[in-house]
Amino acid sequence: MAETLPMFPLGTVLMPGATLPLHIFEPRYRQLTVDLVTGAAPAKQFGVIAVREGWTADDDGIDGLHGIGCTAELRDVTKLPDGRYDIITCGAQRFRLLELDAETKPYLMGTVEYLPDAECADTADLTRMLIASARDAHRRYCATAWKQGEWSEPEADVEAATLPHMLAADCLLPMADRQQLLEQTSPTERLRMIRAMLARETGLLTQLRAVPAPITAYAVDHSFN
Repeated sequence: MAETLPMFPLGTVLMPGATLPLHIFEPRYRQLTVDLVTGAAPAKQFGVIAVREGWTADDDGIDGLHGIGCTAELRDVTKLPDGRYDIITCGAQRFRLLELDAETKPYLMGTVEYLPDAECADTADLTRMLIASARDAHRRYCATAWKQGEWSEPEADVEAATLPHMLAADCLLPMADRQQLLEQTSPTERLRMIRAMLARETGLLTQLRAVPAPITAYAVDHSFN
């Protein structure tokens, strides 16, 4: 069943279970924050969807966005003296974007349908093996990329379907990889994918003898409003 959500296009991919802090400075997204806090936007949720490289949602509409995004649940809000906000959100449900509305609200609204995982008949033994190998790949990546104390392992009781998203959230994977993980509806295939992605990235970091720097380290706040 289709639903309507506020949309927040970003140059990143949010995944279920991952934390996403945001600094809100554009007037339209300040209004979205107010609507989330006051309940004008129901359930304190909005949709985060990645912008295609070289495109913009304002100029290109739905064509400038990836087809699959993730809802963000508002967890904490701090209002700054100049009217900006710092907010903390957490990824919840994947969705497919069907339509985009730029007229109804100051911010974009999207018609979406939620995207559940596909049923699979994989054995428990296979799932346990893939969980162990994915966690091992994550440990090797983090030991290579981060200093001790800058990363932590997901809890042992994290479900197999959620684990790949949690592992990816702790690593600086290319956006294309993160989008591919988000779109994958087979939990088993997601475990295989994250294991292969982390092994590849660990190999690259080892060869380069360098550690990754978040792209946000070079970002400058800007607004077209």
